[in-house]
Amino acid sequence: MTEASENTLPPGRWVPGMKSPHPSGRPKGIIDKRTKVTQALMNDAPAVTRVVIDAALGGDMQAANIVLSRIAPPIKAQAERVQFELTDDAPLSEQAHQILVAVSEGKLDAETAKTLIGCMQSVAGIRAVEELEQRIITLEAKQI
Repeated sequence: MTEASENTLPPGRWVPGMKSPHPSGRPKGIIDKRTKVTQALMNDAPAVTRVVIDAALGGDMQAANIVLSRIAPPIKAQAERVQFELTDDAPLSEQAHQILVAVSEGKLDAETAKTLIGCMQSVAGIRAVEELEQRIITLEAKQI
């Protein structure tokens, strides 16, 4: 970049190839724009909070939602403890059938049943990998 083209740029404008205006880096104590904005927001946070609370108290449902979401987060659904017979030495398909029967008899809610069957699918996948690993070991042992 030539000296003449550097002079045609607006002040404070840097383009690749120019000499760095700060060869030793940013001077100590210089605060970037994001930090300034964050500091300004933190300084005004109590006033903003008061405005939102006052709006909520005045009937603004959106403000009330903001306030309530901070002081009382949504309650997560929790399944009740259930008891039903599950034959743990039966094949997984039979165990899944037992879970469905428990749902049909009202001993188990559908969401818990879905979770249990999902867990059984994970167990089936783990068993399949273990069986495949064992078969590979057996085959490799025969080739030796």
